[in-house]
Amino acid sequence: MKLLQQLSDDLEGLVAGAAPAVVGVEHARGHGTGLFLTPDGYVLTNRHVVMRTPKRLTVQLHNGEERRATLVGADAPTDLAVVRAEGDGFPTLPLADPETVRVGQLVMAIGNPFRLEQSVSLGVVSAINRSITLPDGVILEGMLQTDAAINPGNSGGPLLDTRGRVVGLNTLVLPFAQGIGFAVSATTAAWVASLLIQRGRVDRKFLGIAATAVNLEPALAKDTGQPRAVRVLKVQEGTPADDAGLQPDDLLLGINSRPVSSVDDLQRLMALANEDEVHLDVLRKGRRKDVSARARHRREPVAA
Repeated sequence: MKLLQQLSDDLEGLVAGAAPAVVGVEHARGHGTGLFLTPDGYVLTNRHVVMRTPKRLTVQLHNGEERRATLVGADAPTDLAVVRAEGDGFPTLPLADPETVRVGQLVMAIGNPFRLEQSVSLGVVSAINRSITLPDGVILEGMLQTDAAINPGNSGGPLLDTRGRVVGLNTLVLPFAQGIGFAVSATTAAWVASLLIQRGRVDRKFLGIAATAVNLEPALAKDTGQPRAVRVLKVQEGTPADDAGLQPDDLLLGINSRPVSSVDDLQRLMALANEDEVHLDVLRKGRRKDVSARARHRREPVAA
C-alpha cells in the first residue's frame, strides 16, 4: 500500500507541475491542446488543430485566462504547428531524450478532450517508431503508440514521462479500436518546431525513396558503429535517389557525415542540409559506399 500511495503522490505532483504549461487552443470551428515551448509564448500543437481557421486563434491558459494567438508556421508531413500567444513569462515543459523512451514505461496525457479542460489519463508506451498513413496519403513516421486515453481535443497535448518530460505530442487515435493512440515523438517535434519558429516553414529536400528503420545485427552494428540504420525499400524512378544509383535493400548509415538511425533522422538531416548535394553513407551487400545525390525540393513529400 505504501508503494501505491507513493506512486499516487508522485503522479499528483507531476500533474500539478506540468499542467500550467498545457493550454487549450481554440478557434471558431474547433479546439485542441498545446504546450508552451518558450516563456515568450511559442506554443506547440498539431497542424490539424489550427489550420481550419488559422487567423482566429486563442489560447486558454491553465487559470482560464484567454490570450490571442497567431499562427507562426505549420508542417503537414508531421502534423505539427507552432502558434504564438500574446504575453511572456509562461511556464514550459522539457522535452525527453529519445534514448530514454522505452516500451512499457508509464506515460501520462494531459489535454482538453471534448473541452473537458486539463483532463489527465495514464498509460504506457505501447510501441515506438510506428508509421501511420493518413487518409490524405501523408505518412507520419516515428510515432509513439500508447494506451493512455486520447480523445478529440487531446490533439496537440503532451504525453509525459514520470519525470515530467514530454516524450510525444498526442496526435490521433484509431477510430475503430480502443486504447490505441499515437503521438509525434519529442525528437521530431523539437527539430520541426525549431524550423517553424526560425523560418515559418520546413523546406524539405527529397531523395525519392520509401524506407524503414531497421536494427542491425550485432556484428554489423559493431562494424558500423551504430545499432540502427534505414533500409531502402523502393526507389522512385526519375528521382534524385534513382539518378544517384540507390537500390532497394541499401542501408543508409549517414547523411553528410551524420548518422542515420531512423526515418525521422533522414527527414531531419535532409531538411537541415544547406546544399542541394548530399553525401550518403551507404552499405550495399556488406560494402560501404559514398554516394552523392543532388536532392530536389518538394513541398509535401510522401516518402523521405
